[in-house]
Amino acid sequence: MSRLGRIRAETSAGWRSFVRRRTAVFFTFFFPVILIVIFGALVRTDPADGGLFAEPAAYYVPGYLAVVVLFTPLSRMGSEVARHREGNRFEKLATTPLTRGEWLLAQTAVNAVIIGLASLLILGLVIILTGAEIVFAPILIAYVLIGVVCFCGLGAILGSYTDSQDGAIAASNAIGLPLLFLSETFISLEQLPGWFEPFVNLSPLTYFARGVRAATYAEAGVADVAGIDPVLANLGILVVVAAVVFAIGARSIPRTD
Repeated sequence: MSRLGRIRAETSAGWRSFVRRRTAVFFTFFFPVILIVIFGALVRTDPADGGLFAEPAAYYVPGYLAVVVLFTPLSRMGSEVARHREGNRFEKLATTPLTRGEWLLAQTAVNAVIIGLASLLILGLVIILTGAEIVFAPILIAYVLIGVVCFCGLGAILGSYTDSQDGAIAASNAIGLPLLFLSETFISLEQLPGWFEPFVNLSPLTYFARGVRAATYAEAGVADVAGIDPVLANLGILVVVAAVVFAIGARSIPRTD
């Protein structure tokens, strides 16, 4: 079987495994919906007071998308790798032509479909519930896909080095929550202490948020990067980070247990 055939077969198996878990399917789409309802429709802040959620609704679109682009790959890949380790499945995988990188790529493809559908749902709800006026740029697809690759790689790393599925999920939450709120998603850089800016720039989610914001909400005034358009520049940075993290994630997956 060719490499493409192996990846296609593993992707198909991964998708069937996901849809059979009805609870996982439900909460994958339910969690971001609840977040939008709470923060987008119920929590209202006067723009004049300069508090949290004081920006126009379109400003927070990257944050809402980040919920699924970040948390879904981290938790799903972390627990999936940990589950395979506990079941000695990587030992069986080592006897097949499927490599660790191909297995991770197949799982990433499954996550890309799931998160793509969730992202469409999120964008629709943001417009309906918050009245946000956003630009639908085709480059959004690239940002979502590259973001999924990056955080699937990170999830694979977590799953490879934690001792159980529970540990992988706990680690993904411990990393995901700070990244979600401290990567220029819901909280702007101006609202954070000046000394914290270097840490914000270390987060790959920051470049996702900046690029998506520049693509969907021109009034945000996202700065150029070294004179390059912020949409392309931030995507380029995210591509490099995703490639490195994905490669480390694939290498971290154990050959045997």
